[in-house]
Amino acid sequence: MNEDSFFSINKLVEFGMSIAVAQQMVKTMNDAMSNMKVPGTFQSNPLQQKNFYAVINGNQQGPMSESEMTRLIIEGYITRETFVWFPGLPSWNLAGSINDVNKLFGLIQPQPPIL
Repeated sequence: MNEDSFFSINKLVEFGMSIAVAQQMVKTMNDAMSNMKVPGTFQSNPLQQKNFYAVINGNQQGPMSESEMTRLIIEGYITRETFVWFPGLPSWNLAGSINDVNKLFGLIQPQPPIL
């Protein structure tokens, strides 16, 4: 077998080492990004799923995922005036004043008026 062939043992070992180095680089970058802090801003880990709580019809509901919150927004149970909290927030706030919740309202397709 030709030494320059991809299937030579030297090339296979080199390829395996390259994959191992690449995986270590990805892990290091993910760790660095998840621990990154920006002074003066509320920090959340984008890789971690949030558990939201909301006051709906006078009752605390939760924990809820982002997709469950979006469904309740679509169905009209949660509005920008609904009180919402999730771990990391210092207190309950209106949904429209919390960036992580307010963005969900932007995901909703506006409904055409019924004529």
